Amino acid sequence: MKFCRLMALAACLMALLACNGGNKKTLLPNVSGKAGEVLVAIEREQWEGNLGVAIREALASDTPYLAQREPLFALSNVPPGSFSNMFKMHRNLLLVNINPQNASNGVSYKNNVWAQPQAVVQVNAADQEQALELFQEAAPVIAEFFEQSERDRNIANAKLYEERALRDPVLKVTGGIMHFPSGYRCRKFTDDFVWIADEKQYVQQYVMAYRYPAGRQDVFTQENIIGQRNRVMQANVPGMFEGSYMTTSTAQEPTLRSLRYHGRDFMETRGFWEVHGDFMGGPFVSHSFYSKDGKDIIVLEAFVFAPRYDKRQYLRQVESLLYSFEWEDESK
Repeated sequence: MKFCRLMALAACLMALLACNGGNKKTLLPNVSGKAGEVLVAIEREQWEGNLGVAIREALASDTPYLAQREPLFALSNVPPGSFSNMFKMHRNLLLVNINPQNASNGVSYKNNVWAQPQAVVQVNAADQEQALELFQEAAPVIAEFFEQSERDRNIANAKLYEERALRDPVLKVTGGIMHFPSGYRCRKFTDDFVWIADEKQYVQQYVMAYRYPAGRQDVFTQENIIGQRNRVMQANVPGMFEGSYMTTSTAQEPTLRSLRYHGRDFMETRGFWEVHGDFMGGPFVSHSFYSKDGKDIIVLEAFVFAPRYDKRQYLRQVESLLYSFEWEDESK
């Protein structure tokens, strides 16, 4: 029950961010810091104690479905007494305020407090024990708040430098549009499949959108989602060698979870892709949901191939594009 309640809170938080876009202040300076960084303002004693351990477990644990170990976020910390204006410009802030005289205690979420686009989480508690309890209870929501803030920055960048010509093929396949930044090109386009790519020398980022008849009721089971994926990949994504093609790796079982964003319910699937008949592979994430008329299942998928580099940030960038999806009547 507690897990379900936290997931419901996370969904509400995502919906709130999607609707409001945070508190917009046009006169604020731009944020500092690298993508995927979170600055934690906390006393050294607390950072080295149980509270710091809990923060690192929640925000710096291994990103799932990456070949190399990479943390969800790169964390750094500064004592509150040294939290100067320079640090206040950081893109992602976690502020821990432990004071027995706090007027109210709890976890708050704010956007664009000192800079933009900024995400700020503040934990107010009377003592360390209460701070630990508050953080542990809210940890999934806090992680999702920072994650969605990173996605929103990527989407804003995509809209600013958008390849608008890519809207049309996505629209014809899905009934909606996505916002792709400069550099992406259409590799393949059919009546029910489109493959869009940003291919640099050592890093390739891809998005695919496809549809298939909904047919039966149990469409969002792992068996059906992966089975349909493998069928579509074999037909549309060949490898370098004759008879080779993309498929889903069985080395680690994919995971599914139900999410809601922008008023749209979808099933998120995460796993590894590989090429049958070759030695290529990497992480993928997909969103599966009903078409507007309910007759088809629409799938949006993001995946990367970057054998020389860490992949967390590349996957986060291309996954963000899935969240930019809008039905045609909502995008006008």
